[in-house]
Amino acid sequence: MLNIILLITDTYRYDNLQRRAPTMPVRTPHLDRFAAEQATEVHGFYTGSFPTIPHRTDIATGRLGWPHYGWQPLELSSKNHAAALLRACGYATQLIADCPHLFNARFQGAFDAAFQHRGQEGDRPLLHLNDPIEPVMPLAKTRQQPLFRNAPLVDTHRWTNRYNQYEAETFAARTSGTACRWLEENHRAEPFFLWVDFFDPHEPWDPPEYLVRRYDPEYVGTPMLHPNYGPASAYTPAELRNLRAHYAAEAELVDRCLGRVLEKIDDLDLWRRSVVVVTSDHGVSLGEHQRTGKSNLHPDDPRYWPIYPDVGHVPFLVAAPGVPAGGSLAAFAQPVDVLPTVTALAGAAVAPPEPLQGRSFADALRAGRGTHREYVVSGCHCAAAEDGGCRRRAVTPFVVTPEWGYAPLGANGQPELYALAADPLAEHNLAAAHPEKLPALHALLLAHLRAHQAPAQVCALWERDPAAAAGSPAMDYDG
Repeated sequence: MLNIILLITDTYRYDNLQRRAPTMPVRTPHLDRFAAEQATEVHGFYTGSFPTIPHRTDIATGRLGWPHYGWQPLELSSKNHAAALLRACGYATQLIADCPHLFNARFQGAFDAAFQHRGQEGDRPLLHLNDPIEPVMPLAKTRQQPLFRNAPLVDTHRWTNRYNQYEAETFAARTSGTACRWLEENHRAEPFFLWVDFFDPHEPWDPPEYLVRRYDPEYVGTPMLHPNYGPASAYTPAELRNLRAHYAAEAELVDRCLGRVLEKIDDLDLWRRSVVVVTSDHGVSLGEHQRTGKSNLHPDDPRYWPIYPDVGHVPFLVAAPGVPAGGSLAAFAQPVDVLPTVTALAGAAVAPPEPLQGRSFADALRAGRGTHREYVVSGCHCAAAEDGGCRRRAVTPFVVTPEWGYAPLGANGQPELYALAADPLAEHNLAAAHPEKLPALHALLLAHLRAHQAPAQVCALWERDPAAAAGSPAMDYDG
């Protein structure tokens, strides 16, 4: 059996790679080199259950979560756990993470060992209340909830981490360093399953400012380190550019730190004995659709937030013996497919207590061609409003086929349609021009729900016209 090395990032857009972003291309030389020299890149990979923990639950269990449950501890979601399944096959299993939510959701339980770098986002391991929490951004331009001692996340994160300034102090550098040391200390103990989880480039976007200046050298205002999870109109054009520059610099830093792990795999001659995957949970809006963030948490934004491609379309690169180096695969796939795919590539015959709903696309990877899913659906668990409709400001599903992107409940409560080949970020709604396309696309959403045994009330929500109702959005974590 082959080793399995799973490298997950958070909030990493598909168009970060290969300088695809049309507005501000990101420098990703290490992942671009990995794609060119070692891996096959899967171009049709989309998030399934949104956001952070639901996505990782899909990966760990091989089962689709969002129609059934939202953000909750892993053992409440499924009896399956990738680490437990692989341990039963003889694998040594290790989790290394700086994502604060994995340990809160009890992902570590089935691993032989688990290590966390603490202090990301709202995680506060040690208080130091004699030191003031310094304001970084105006509250009107950042995420306003949750607050700690009346300070928003962008301020408390910087305060918790003692206002780090240098690359070696960043979480991405520390997590990659731990992963590299682990590989040095364990590379002969095969087979092993190593899950390394980088929370960056999740906000706050606070890389060293010298990296930011490479993207936005003329800016002289307040550094824009955190989106407002609401309307992009809160920012001036210069501020919005600086917000994007902070994201781009953080994404470049993550690329650099992932590159160190990939280099260590090379140093230790592990390519021929390992399956190596690099992927992410979702992306983020950086002004697209007149919004910043990934979900609507803003008190003055009444819109629904479909999971448009800037959020739903994510990288997926895999290197393994028999998988073409420098390959490219256009097939659609989703996180529930990861567990059956990597175990098939590794030759590990797992026996899950609950049937896998994902399907392996290992054969298509080895062949370097072919299809897998006919379409993909990204969704977020959200309770219905009192009238049975979808709550206002909720994150709503998005369906992608080879030709179309479809939002059954668009930003203003009406269906939306996009020709993604010409409009990859879904910015030009064609629903009025092609109303005849909508029923068939909606039928795909309903078929997807039925195929995953969605509860009757969820099917009923999307079978009806989901009228707007007052309510609260799905939070991205329990802050």
